[in-house]
Formats: sequence, C-alpha cells, structure tokens
Amino acid sequence: MTDSDLLIDAKGLGKRYDIKARAQGRPGFLARLAGKAGGSADTGKDGFWAVREVDFTVRRGEAVAIIGRNGAGKSTLLRMIAGLANPTEGEIEVNGRVAALLDLGAGLDPNFTGRENIELAASILGMTRSEVRDAFDSIIAFAEIGDFIDQPVKTYSSGMMARLGFAIAAHAKADILIVDEVLAVGDAAFQQKCMRFIRRFTQTGALLFVSHDASTVTSLCQRALWLESGYVRAYGEAAEVTQHFLAALAEEASGEEGFRIKGERRRPPKRFPEAHNDVRDQILRDSDKRNRIEVFEFDPDSAHYGAGGATIEDVVLLSLDGKRLHSALGGEDVILRISGRAEKDLSRIILGFYLKNKLGQYLFGDNTFLTTANDPVSVAKGEAFEAEFQFRLPYLPTGDYAFNAAIATGTQMEHVTQYWMDDALFLKVEAAHFRNSLVGIPMARIELRAGNSAG
Repeated sequence: MTDSDLLIDAKGLGKRYDIKARAQGRPGFLARLAGKAGGSADTGKDGFWAVREVDFTVRRGEAVAIIGRNGAGKSTLLRMIAGLANPTEGEIEVNGRVAALLDLGAGLDPNFTGRENIELAASILGMTRSEVRDAFDSIIAFAEIGDFIDQPVKTYSSGMMARLGFAIAAHAKADILIVDEVLAVGDAAFQQKCMRFIRRFTQTGALLFVSHDASTVTSLCQRALWLESGYVRAYGEAAEVTQHFLAALAEEASGEEGFRIKGERRRPPKRFPEAHNDVRDQILRDSDKRNRIEVFEFDPDSAHYGAGGATIEDVVLLSLDGKRLHSALGGEDVILRISGRAEKDLSRIILGFYLKNKLGQYLFGDNTFLTTANDPVSVAKGEAFEAEFQFRLPYLPTGDYAFNAAIATGTQMEHVTQYWMDDALFLKVEAAHFRNSLVGIPMARIELRAGNSAG
C-alpha cells in the first residue's frame, strides 16, 4: 500500500472533559457516569480523561472494530475521528471524506421532513448539491420508508431514522465509514441490506465499526481495538482481541478469578502420524465431488481461560462405531467427544462446543444443559467426565475450521465458565461442491421436473 492508502493515523490521542463540581458538592453527571462506566476512569479534581494515549492506523480496504464496555471511550474516539470533537492531546490525521453514523438521528432535524433531511444531512457529510441531486431518488429507495419520506422525522420510529440515516451515509461517496451500534435498531432485512453495503464498501474504503456482537465483529473486521477506561487494552487480529475481551467479560460476570488466557492461539495444527491414517483416506481423496475434511490432533496447549475448576483433557471426532476419525465427509454422521477432569468439587456441570470458521464466526454448537436439566451431574475433585454429541456434519466451504470446547457450572442463563478452550480441534476442508454460503446442509430429497411430469 502507498501513503495515499493511509486514511487514519492517530498518535497519542487523548480527550479530557473538564467538570466542575455541582452544588452542595455533588459531582456532575459526566463525572458520575465516568465513575460507573467500565471501571475506573482516569479522573482528576476538575475532570476526567475519556480517551488517553491511543495510537492506531487504518488504511484503505481495512475494517477495524472498536470494542469495549459501555463508557470505555469508544464514542469519544469516534467523534474525534469524525471531526466532531477536538483532541486534548496527541495528533490525528484523517484523509478523505468521513460518513459517520454515531447516534440515532444524528444530523437529522426532527421538524424537517425526510426529503428535507436528505439535503441537510448530505450537506453535513460533504456532498455537493449536484451529488445530492443525482443520488436523491436512490437514497429514498434505499431507505424504504414509503410515504413517511414526506413526514417530519419526529414522527419516525427508531428503525425508520436508522434507515434514513444509513441510506444517506451509503450515498456520501465516503472514504471512511463509521458505524456505532445504529444498526441494532433496524429490522433483520434492513440490517442484512446494510451489511451487504458495508462489505462492498470495505473493498475500497475504510470501516470503523462498533458492535457488541462478537460474531459480526469477526466476520466484518480484520483488526480490533479494545478500549478499557479510555486506554488501549489490546489492538490486533480481530478474532484474538475479541476473545480476550469476552474472557474479561466472563470474569467480571462470574466474580471468579483465574480468567487469564493461557496457552498459544492459532498454532499450526498437528496432523496425525502417517501410521494412524484413516483407512478411508484414499477413498475420500478419490471422490472429486465430496466435501473432504481432514481432522487434526487435539491440541492440549491451545489458548484457554476460566475459573479453573476443571480442565479439558481431550476433544476428538469419532465415527458412529467409536473409531477416532482422521478424515471425514460433509454430510457424515459423527460424534464429538469432550473429556474433562474436575480440579475441585463441581455441581451442575455443563459441557458444550462451537464450530467456527477462520473468521471466528460460530457456525453451530450445542451443550448438555437441556439434557441434564432435570438430573444435574456433579463431580468430585479429580473425577473424570465426558460428553458426546452426535450430529451430521454440514457441508463446509474450503478452508480452516476449529472446535471451541467449554466446561461450565450452573444454568444456561447463569453459569460460571470453568474452562474454555479455543481451537481445541482443527478441521481443514480440502474440497467442496459449493462456496456461496457459510455451511450447507444435507438434502433429504432434490428433484427437478419439466414438461408433463411437472406440477
């Protein structure tokens, strides 16, 4: 990439809000908010730092997620990038037109109609009169709010405001798109429409994306910036940073210690020795139409975290007759076995798994809670236990996949993660007969009829 591809360059960026004490010694609203949100803000006698010492760059074609608890400084950082707030310290260079969707209804006048607001908001985004005129009908069509386009925006629902705001931003010919949770209020069809636009946009522009949905973050973004009390806690590959963030949330929710992530992430998976090759390997390789899946060895040193009340000792994929699989086929019935051992006495244990793709998107998963809800399982310290899940493998596009495995105690809604293991078991799909969806499912029947046999 050339220097012209560098769209955002932040160095030592910080924002301080000055707050004067309220009457009778009561702190101001922002000070009280800072004290409640996301831990200990960097406060002083007359103010607090909402953002401090932030360094990062974003280039054309990159999508970066900004993640963190409420009050961590995400919105403040985005407002500085959008030019809506001046930094107190540090430098930020923004090259290109910015379209920012920071707040529901931002840039819209509630007393103006939708049509009038298109002209208003588009001009705020830097569009010229001719650009607005050329895009006007397309903006209305994208928003899909019907006759409400001629009604005052104050009569709109939150979803309608999100539709109009995103439609305008989508036509701003921006170099940088900033999206801060506004899509959470739209209906599913419109959210998917926006996601399709965002994916196209990131081919040529830069995206800054705020969401609490880890799957969306990892599917859209290559990198993630984790803010904690205004400071950068982590910055790097999106799936890894997001997993560290989720581990921190799990620690906070459980009140348990020991949630540090240990082990190594994304090491090269280890193949089984040649002597242990599946006898079906040659058959699988000879079939050019089948969904061939290589199964790697369990990695006991994969990254893991948890309260430490149990450990996972093995994760294995089995055939229905109990033989360890080294190769499999999409559409094949298999058994996933998770074996663990208690490090202390545990009651109401739950074992579960997810299968994820290389972007960290969860494709499917399940756990033992419903199966044992009426007869909970308890284990003593040192006791071994295991769970088996029998299912039909979906058809998977070519690429790398991994099973995450976990042990928890409690219920589906309220539980403590005792041991969560990332990338416990790798799969590599070497051949697939489809590629346009995340997974395919075995078809019980497919027919094509024509002529007299149709209908």
